[in-house]
Amino acid sequence: MSFTKLIQRGVMIPVVQAALSLGGCAVGPDFESPAAPAVSGYTAGGLPATQGAEGPGGTTQRFAHGADIPGVWWQVFRSRRIEAFVREAIDNHPDLAAAQAALRQAREVAAADTSALLPSITGDASVTRNQVSQAQYGLTGPASLYTIYNTSVPVSFTPDIFGGKRRGIEADLANADYQRFQLEATYLTLTANVVTAAISDASYAAQIRVTQEQIDGQRQLVALLEQQFALGAVADSDVLTQKAQLAQTLATLPPLQKSRAQNRNQLMAYLGRLPSQDRGEAVPLANLRLPRDLPVSVPSLLVRQRPDIRAAESQVRQASANVGVATANMLPNVTLSASGGSSALALSGLYGPQSAVWSVAASVTGPIFDAGSLFHTKESKVAALEQTSAEYRSTVITAFQNVADALRAIQSDADLLKAQVEAEKASAESLKMSQAQFKAGSTTFISVINAEQTLLTARINRVRAQASRYADTVALYQSLGGGWWNRVDETPAAAAKPAGIAAIFVPAGALPAQPTPPAN
Repeated sequence: MSFTKLIQRGVMIPVVQAALSLGGCAVGPDFESPAAPAVSGYTAGGLPATQGAEGPGGTTQRFAHGADIPGVWWQVFRSRRIEAFVREAIDNHPDLAAAQAALRQAREVAAADTSALLPSITGDASVTRNQVSQAQYGLTGPASLYTIYNTSVPVSFTPDIFGGKRRGIEADLANADYQRFQLEATYLTLTANVVTAAISDASYAAQIRVTQEQIDGQRQLVALLEQQFALGAVADSDVLTQKAQLAQTLATLPPLQKSRAQNRNQLMAYLGRLPSQDRGEAVPLANLRLPRDLPVSVPSLLVRQRPDIRAAESQVRQASANVGVATANMLPNVTLSASGGSSALALSGLYGPQSAVWSVAASVTGPIFDAGSLFHTKESKVAALEQTSAEYRSTVITAFQNVADALRAIQSDADLLKAQVEAEKASAESLKMSQAQFKAGSTTFISVINAEQTLLTARINRVRAQASRYADTVALYQSLGGGWWNRVDETPAAAAKPAGIAAIFVPAGALPAQPTPPAN
């Protein structure tokens, strides 16, 4: 019966499973996920609702502790343009395609190394035509001609007695998990950058508009002063002062235009476009909406929701498994081998009972003297485990800091926006009063100039404060993990191609369990 038919009928499966059962306990440390920090909050104090203010970005926001993070969190701004930007970036940006391919590569490596748990079976068939001279046997006569037909099926198997192979596969799976969370981190960073860049573009556009309005007003004032000067109503110094103020305001416009152009180039890059492919789509700042309720995950869940923390945990798991591999390499290996086949002088005799040939062998190999090479290799893996464990703790600390920073920024920038709105109102009243006093002759024109500059600064600062409130909300969603567990980011490009046979042979429980997604 052919080997293929044995597989199809399941005859070989119990044999292979019995061989796998020869594997003993896996040496090296058994990985356990680190416990979450024992804290109940992200900040030292409480988190009251934010201040409200008039105009865009002035919504009072409340913190919903324990609420889940939506998978498509960018929809909270209720902007179809932002949603279109994010979708375009997801579809086109090469970093996501690279992350999908890296995940598939890691999974293919793990699938390839899984075959080490199974016997190696090869097939061989040969035909040899021989001529033998009788003289070499001390005889006379014509040379002998004959043909030998051979078939053989060698089988080799090294039982995973000390679990070195399983630890190697565990390291492969941990690396695949690392690439999985690198994909999520890439996805989160890209989407947050797209939204932030769109908000920055809206902010620059609003600042340019405010500055241009101020320039238009100052030009009209210059023209009016020049007419009054011609009539002798104002001094020449007043005209020159206003012209100087206009020049100063004009000088603030090119830096804003440059910053917006560079920000647009960055936005195009996030969208997967070249700068020359900018079609001018933009999000007006006044059209954005702030979510009234902001979800804040409980701290114990943050370590399961942040992709960078999960990626760092996977590196610790990989380093732990590598210690087991290095430890197993210091121990003996047993190799079992067998070969069965047939040999005959005629093709028709290959399957006769007298043509059968077979052999069975076993061998044990192990290190005797290596001048400490294997020991120091193992110790290097122990040091790598200590390193990744420390890096994991650092990642956790940084993650909690990111959330705390975002929460404080949301509250502080809400206070700042309220103050800037009040400052703009006061500056507008001050300018109106200075203009009235100047017309009445009770103040100098310098007072009007100063009031103009104060109002321009106040309007620019108000626009920046509005944009900061939207950007702070983006930062919070990003710092909390972006809700990747509520959507599917993997594509078929990230899946390993099915090979079939290994999945049939490897019994349940032969491989380590993979980490689970966060519980909500």
